[in-house]
Amino acid sequence: MEQLFTMKGIEQKLQKAGRKQAYLYLFSNFVALMIITAYAVLMLSQTVQAAFPKGGDSRKQMYMIFVLTLAGCVVFTVYAAGLFFRHKSKQIGVLMALGASKKRLMPGMMREVLLLSSLSAVSGILAGFPFVWLLWGLFRLVLVDSSEMVLSLDYRCLFISAAFFVLVVGVACLCAWRYLQRTNIIEVIREEHLNEPVKELGRWCGPVGAALVLAGAVLGYSAPSLWETLFSMYSPSWVSLLYLPVFPGLYMMMLHTVVYGWGIRKKDPYQNVITRGMMKLQAKQTVNNMLVITLLIAGASFAMFYIPASSISSILKIAAYPYDYFYHYRLDQDVFGEEDVRKLAQEYGLSIKDWSEGEYLNLASGGTDEVEDEGSHFHVEYETMNQEVRVLSEDAYCALTGQNEDVSPGTYKYVTDEEEANIFVNTASKDLTNIVTGAHIETAFAGYVHFGLFTGRMGWFVLDNADYEVMKQGLTAEWMGHIVLFNADGQDSYAFAGRLYDLFVDCFDESCEQIEDYDRVRKLRASQQGEEYWLDTSDLNSMIRYEQRDVMAFKTGWMFHPSFRILLMNDHLRMMGVLYMMFLFIFIVCLTTALIICYTRCQTIVLHNRYLFEDLKKLGASSAFLTKEVKRQCSRVFRVPAWVGMGTMYLLFVGILYANDGKVTSYEGIAMLVCLGILLLIGGLIYGVYRRTVRTVKRQLEV
Repeated sequence: MEQLFTMKGIEQKLQKAGRKQAYLYLFSNFVALMIITAYAVLMLSQTVQAAFPKGGDSRKQMYMIFVLTLAGCVVFTVYAAGLFFRHKSKQIGVLMALGASKKRLMPGMMREVLLLSSLSAVSGILAGFPFVWLLWGLFRLVLVDSSEMVLSLDYRCLFISAAFFVLVVGVACLCAWRYLQRTNIIEVIREEHLNEPVKELGRWCGPVGAALVLAGAVLGYSAPSLWETLFSMYSPSWVSLLYLPVFPGLYMMMLHTVVYGWGIRKKDPYQNVITRGMMKLQAKQTVNNMLVITLLIAGASFAMFYIPASSISSILKIAAYPYDYFYHYRLDQDVFGEEDVRKLAQEYGLSIKDWSEGEYLNLASGGTDEVEDEGSHFHVEYETMNQEVRVLSEDAYCALTGQNEDVSPGTYKYVTDEEEANIFVNTASKDLTNIVTGAHIETAFAGYVHFGLFTGRMGWFVLDNADYEVMKQGLTAEWMGHIVLFNADGQDSYAFAGRLYDLFVDCFDESCEQIEDYDRVRKLRASQQGEEYWLDTSDLNSMIRYEQRDVMAFKTGWMFHPSFRILLMNDHLRMMGVLYMMFLFIFIVCLTTALIICYTRCQTIVLHNRYLFEDLKKLGASSAFLTKEVKRQCSRVFRVPAWVGMGTMYLLFVGILYANDGKVTSYEGIAMLVCLGILLLIGGLIYGVYRRTVRTVKRQLEV
């Protein structure tokens, strides 16, 4: 019995026949929106915002990786839309051949596009929230859980998701309109079978691309500081454009991989000719996907580097401290003495040893400042009262550290760590001033002394005993301080350290409720100039409140934060948990997305060339030969983006460590080795997915 179809019925039948491609398009949009939403949810949450210091490197890294992820997802969704309409073009061509006009097809096409795009995008946005809750809850269950780990959301993150949603729908509608503008029906019908070769630039494009990547990374990173040095002018925002050579460089490297490969074929120019031919037929799609994969793997690697870079150095430094307990306070604060500490230790079955204590002064030191001129220019001026410093006498330094240092009159020595990696160093001071009496002496930098506990944003000077006594005269208690150092005799007690910490914080009044950056000398100078000190109005100083003493911002950023080894070692993961969990989340999201794209790209390349494999079978190709061809196809998609993404980020990471203080310390060297091990693990995971992809493709090709 004959069955008659209306044009609408034929359209529905064709849509049903192409549902596999619709599913792929739905899945691609769903994954992209879920990833962007989940990232935005965490990035803008109050929990993460409170943990990441404003203007800090960790916050900049988080934003940078988000930009990489966003760029990757944009390319991914654009590619998915293009691939969907390449297959959709056959349906459009059939309907046009049956007499359907573009005007007749446009409403149905737009309805379908809007439905699919909106459905997948909204589903992805909605799935992003439970995805975050599930993953964050798993982190808290397995890694660390505390009051700081409670996830507090800021729903402004939906603006980012909404913008990406508009992009997805806009790209889909644009593609639909573009394909309906075709006039050649035969070309439209054959669209999905047309290959996408690219213009071959020559074998030079690979090495030149690698050089562009290196040049862009180096220029982009070093240009701002170089600009300021050469022109005494703050670098303009356009200087960041010097990073741009990285992207064409990556494209050229991926293009070289797809078209030529990286092997040398002088002896056998026809080696792997089948693999290269199949890759070249799908070159545009393959190169674009490999670029996205490279960016995502680079983001995943950089996110994981943050954890050992920030934790290993801190933990090893803490372990190397010569004393278990160190604290200091202003003399105008009523803090307990040695007998009180010993009595408290006895309550916890603990005895203490190596008790050392001494005094220090808070003075104003000279130094240089950048003074802004017109047009973003600046000049460097020396200021007699530049900043607040803590000053020790020769005798006090010897009693506290056991180091005999001879400081010549009229000079000072700066206290830094053993590897001289402290970036907050003032070696330009020519003056020291007593804030209370105005007494003043001239001084000059005479070298470094090394004691890791006396480092921080506010510098520690060691003066000649006679100079110290001169500067001490008339100084009031609020400008003088006391230092205490001691060790636990035997096994330390976490409970004792926690109790001592609480008692110590309780001893301070509101005048000491300040961040470590707070500088009373700079405040006094601002007041004399009729200005308000910027930290008095900054949100940074409001982060330090005694009732938040267990929060990371307080424990690491308070002006008088003590160093109790057992607390620092045991609470490190709890205090840094939000940062580590955020970067671990970024790693999972970026790497998972990259592997999904690798998997789908390999299937697309090989399955689009199914007829070639069928012809090879008919020509007598063995199963081993066909397996080798499948592996060659898949390995290029996995291997080169992995090498480029991981290698580039590792070199950038090493460069950042070196640029921080002009050297790579032993602790940073250990962190570099750990990061290298992480890359090996990531490589192993990528290899595992590659093997699974090869097995899947072989099964579908019946090899």
